[in-house]
Amino acid sequence: MEGLIKIGEFARRGGTNLRTLRYYQELGLLTPAARSEGGLRYYRPGDLNRLRLIRALQDLGLPLERVRDLLSTGAPARGDGELVDRIREALREQDAVFQERMAALRGQRRGIRDALRKLAECEACQHRPQPDGEHCDPCSQTGDPLPAMLSALL
Repeated sequence: MEGLIKIGEFARRGGTNLRTLRYYQELGLLTPAARSEGGLRYYRPGDLNRLRLIRALQDLGLPLERVRDLLSTGAPARGDGELVDRIREALREQDAVFQERMAALRGQRRGIRDALRKLAECEACQHRPQPDGEHCDPCSQTGDPLPAMLSALL
């Protein structure tokens, strides 16, 4: 067990809990490197990278079944070239997922900036939003609808 990490410490370092680690094992996402006679799971320090990747992909909204598919690149291959090709494809797909999520976040950020700009205009307007829920939508000055983020908060 030398050099291996007990499951509790592994969960702490990976920012998760024992239940999640056991669930990931059930799904075939993580495999302990060893077990003690009492059944305690031990992981390799390098398994933390796999755990962090699983959590990052899950945070991006990928279902765990798809995460498992992406991580199955290390499964037996016919030759080294095939393994490298599968790893390359998995990395490209992960990059595409990250790019999509970043584009969505940029759009949400634009919405917040639009709402802040409009709110600054509202402060100088005599028809600005009132505490009783009465607000200008569409804007009494421009006739344009309020940005969605601002409208949702009013």
